Amino acid sequence: MSASRKRARRLALQALYQWDLGGQSAADISAQFLASDELGKADVDYFEELLNQVSARAGELDEHIAPLLDRPIAEVDPVERAILRMGAYELARRIDVPYRVVINEGVELAKTFGAEQGHRFVNGVLDKLAARLRAAEVEARGGRSG
Repeated sequence: MSASRKRARRLALQALYQWDLGGQSAADISAQFLASDELGKADVDYFEELLNQVSARAGELDEHIAPLLDRPIAEVDPVERAILRMGAYELARRIDVPYRVVINEGVELAKTFGAEQGHRFVNGVLDKLAARLRAAEVEARGGRSG
């Protein structure tokens, strides 16, 4: 996994958080990030894909996530909600990214930006989601990512 893609996920998380809470369009947020020099070392195409696709498909992604939660998605911490949506998008639509990478990246983002035990919550939800959306891959790798 490249450092530029890791940076793209980190910036996409910040952009999606801004989109979720601020009410700006993904296009406006993307333009704002592109105008700054923050994207310099990031995979810009991947950043834009995550921001645009996750924001456009939020309802569909929430339908994947909601059955795995112990509370309504609206009550999930906004940082963790953005991480779960990005993870759900990658698990459902980017099968070129191994499910373990998706989970690990989500956990790392939650450790950095989420609530104190948020990484455990993110790990549990993405692990269950991988078992649903990538059953064959999970099975081939010997089961859960735990």
